[in-house]
Amino acid sequence: MSRRTSGNTAARIVVVVADVAAVILGLWILMSLLDANRSNDLVSLVQDAAGWLAGWSHDLFTMDAEWLRTVLNYGLPAVVYLLIGHAVAGRFRRV
Repeated sequence: MSRRTSGNTAARIVVVVADVAAVILGLWILMSLLDANRSNDLVSLVQDAAGWLAGWSHDLFTMDAEWLRTVLNYGLPAVVYLLIGHAVAGRFRRV
């Protein structure tokens, strides 16, 4: 396997991981805004995963409106994962 191919494979893996993390966070934002049933197994799984992914940003924003707090505290990590993941993937592609 050449360096070029391994760099592209690594870049794809990084992009997929970053995108999946962002999708989970976005899905939780959507479920929260739509007031999904939190006793449902799927909703609970997404909530737990999003809570873990956004652990570093919990209560970073303390707005009075719960919907805005959810969007900011889970949306920021989603954007950060996308930006960092795609930037790292770009570096792998250049190698």
